[in-house]
Amino acid sequence: MTTLACILSGLSLLMSVLLLINLNHPLGWIVIWPKLAAGALSPLWAVIGIAGAIVGWIYQALWVIPMGIVGAGIMIWYVWQCARDHNGFIQAFGAGWSDQILPQQTKKMVQRRWTLYLKLKTSPEISFERDIAFWTVPDTQRELLCDIWQPADSNISGLAFIFFHGSAWAILDKDFGTRPFFCHIASQGHTVMDVSYRLIPETNIYGMIGDVKRAIAWMKTNASRYGVDPGKIVLGGASAGAHLALLAGYAPHHPELIPEDVKNADLSVCGVVSYYGPTDLLQGYDYYRVKKQSEKLPPVPIGQKLSSKERFKYSGRLDILLGGHLQDIPEIYQLACPATHIHTGTPPTLLIQGNHDLLVPVNTTRAFYKKLLEAGVPAINVIYPLTEHIFDLVLPQLSPPAQSALYDVDRFLALLLNKN
Repeated sequence: MTTLACILSGLSLLMSVLLLINLNHPLGWIVIWPKLAAGALSPLWAVIGIAGAIVGWIYQALWVIPMGIVGAGIMIWYVWQCARDHNGFIQAFGAGWSDQILPQQTKKMVQRRWTLYLKLKTSPEISFERDIAFWTVPDTQRELLCDIWQPADSNISGLAFIFFHGSAWAILDKDFGTRPFFCHIASQGHTVMDVSYRLIPETNIYGMIGDVKRAIAWMKTNASRYGVDPGKIVLGGASAGAHLALLAGYAPHHPELIPEDVKNADLSVCGVVSYYGPTDLLQGYDYYRVKKQSEKLPPVPIGQKLSSKERFKYSGRLDILLGGHLQDIPEIYQLACPATHIHTGTPPTLLIQGNHDLLVPVNTTRAFYKKLLEAGVPAINVIYPLTEHIFDLVLPQLSPPAQSALYDVDRFLALLLNKN
C-alpha cells in the first residue's frame, strides 16, 4: 500500500507541476497534450492526490503525504480560479445585466461555472445539416461548405452564431472537435453555421476574409429559411478563425477587405466571440514560427489537395498569409490587425484565453482589450490561469476552463439576442 500511496501522490504532484510550467514556443508542443490533460482532468488529479495522502497517512508513509497534499492543493486552486466569478459582464453591460436575460433562456444555460460532469446536449435533440455549399470559387467547381446546427424542435431563438475553426491559417477544417460546443449552443435555440474557409497556400488574407464575409452574406440571405433575424448574427472563432472573425466583425465594409461579389451586402454583425484569437500580427511576426519565415515553399495550384504534413509547413506563415515580410509591407500587417479597426461602433466582444497560451501572447490580448474599453466598446476579457491554447477542445464535459467559458458564452449570446 505504501507503493500505491507513492504512485497516487506522485502522479498528482507530477501533473500539478506540469500544469505550472509555462511552455516556451515552439518546443512546448512536445508536452502540450499532457499539460492540456492536466488542466482538463484537474479535479481527478486533486482526488488522486488526496487519496495518496490518506493512504500514506494510514500506512505511515509520512514522506508521501506532502506530495499528495501539494499536488491536490494546486489542482483545487486551479479549479477554483477557473470557476470563480468575474465582473466583466457588469463592466460591459451594467450592474443589472442578468435581468436582461429571460428566465426561459436562463434555464437552458450552464447553471454553474463548473460542475463535476457537465452533460452536454446531443442529437436527436439537435438538427444537423452537413456540407451545404455557400459559395463556389469562380471558374472552378471548388465549393465552400458549411454545416448548420439547430434545435430539432421549433424553438429557434433567431440568433445565428457563425463559427470559423482554428487553423493557423493553413490546417484543419470545420467540424473539428466542436460538436459538443455546437450542440450546446443549438440546444439554447441558436442557429450555428460552422464554416469551412479557404486556407494558405490556396489563398491569402484577402481570400480568407472574403470567405468569412461571404458566409455572413449567405446567412443573411437565407435568414428566413433558418428562422434567423439578420440583425442578430454573431461571429465566433478559435485561434486563426477568431482572428478572421474579429477582423470581419470590426471592418465589415473596409474597401480593401471586401470581395466584389458581396460589396453591396449588409455584412454588419451584433457581436464577436474570440477563443484565443491573434489580435496583433506585427508582434505575431516575431512569434509565429519566426525561424521558418524565410523558408522557401513551392507554389501550389488552386484546388490542389495537400497532405496534413505538407499543409502543416504553411501553418503560422504570416509572410505567405499577408504576401511578404513585415519589413517590406508593414501597412498590410497593420491592415490585418483587428485592433486597427476598433471604433466606437465596434460590436460587443467576448475574449477568452489562457495565460499560458503557447501560440498567442496573452499580453497582446490584454492590450487589445484595453483599446476596446478606451473606444467605449462593450467587451469582456476572460483569462484563465495556467491554461493553454485549444483548452476548450479537451474533455469539455470535465474541464473547468472549458465549462467556465461555456458559462460566459451562454450569457453573452443571450444578452446580444435581447439587445435592441
